[in-house]
Amino acid sequence: MFNRRFLRIKVMQALYAYFRDEKADIKVAEKNLFTSIDKSYELFLYILGFLNNIQYAARISVEEARVKRLPTAADLNPNLKFVNNLFLTALNDNKHINADWTNYKVSWQNDQDLVRKVFNEIKNSDIFKEYMKSEQHSFAEDKKFIQTILESFLYEHELFNFWFDEKNIYWNDDYYYGFFFLNKWLETVTETKMPAPQLYRDKEGDEKFIADVFVKTILHSAEFDTIIAEHTKNWELDRIASLDVLLMKMALTEIIYLPNVPIKVSMNEYIDITKEYSTPQSGGFINGILDKIVLDLKKDNKIQKTGRGLLEG
Repeated sequence: MFNRRFLRIKVMQALYAYFRDEKADIKVAEKNLFTSIDKSYELFLYILGFLNNIQYAARISVEEARVKRLPTAADLNPNLKFVNNLFLTALNDNKHINADWTNYKVSWQNDQDLVRKVFNEIKNSDIFKEYMKSEQHSFAEDKKFIQTILESFLYEHELFNFWFDEKNIYWNDDYYYGFFFLNKWLETVTETKMPAPQLYRDKEGDEKFIADVFVKTILHSAEFDTIIAEHTKNWELDRIASLDVLLMKMALTEIIYLPNVPIKVSMNEYIDITKEYSTPQSGGFINGILDKIVLDLKKDNKIQKTGRGLLEG
């Protein structure tokens, strides 16, 4: 599920914390890195679980309206389209997802006030009213409506955001990716197929990639300082943004010490991450420095890539 871009960002965050802590232990830091990635999957499961809970809130709302003192005709004969939403019903019945909710102890039981508040906002919206009036009732339409809820209500909902910030301070950075990967997963879901979400696309390969980038960047940090300094002679190393230096070190780890990752992929990934997390000028600066470094490393035959096309870049 989590792509390599996201995994690189998690490694970057862990390395940034490691290098700022003089007493950091590499084994402990590596373990915390994997825990952080696992927690990101937990965030994904919480968002998915919230969808399941708003269907439950709708069911409770219907039952409460039926037994109130003076029910209306609409209360006694309610529109059950959302209560019977085909996607949410399939989600509730999915054994693998239910097992993950149990294993990760994902529950909204103690936060039903938030669930009901958000559901009432959805219920009173024009989007919900249009959905309920539609005579169509297909899995595709029901799934599309859930995607609309995610985009129009939950992603920027202040209280929903705040709940995640309070639950885990590290989730603030992962919040966007939780929604991004949920939408990607939803695209794969059909009426006859609800694939089980997986933490990693390739568990063995991804875990090795994470550990290699993290550990080797630390072990070769001094070597990379020298290489970067040689190619930034008009700059003092401590004048370059520390995050830019870190991202160049991570790129060099992949370029020199990860033989199965193409040079071009490593460079493009870190330049893009720089644009997102560092200064506006950092992308061009890092691109220029890495280009010069790679050229010299190739001349000195210090890059050994396995597989056709991996040396290009």
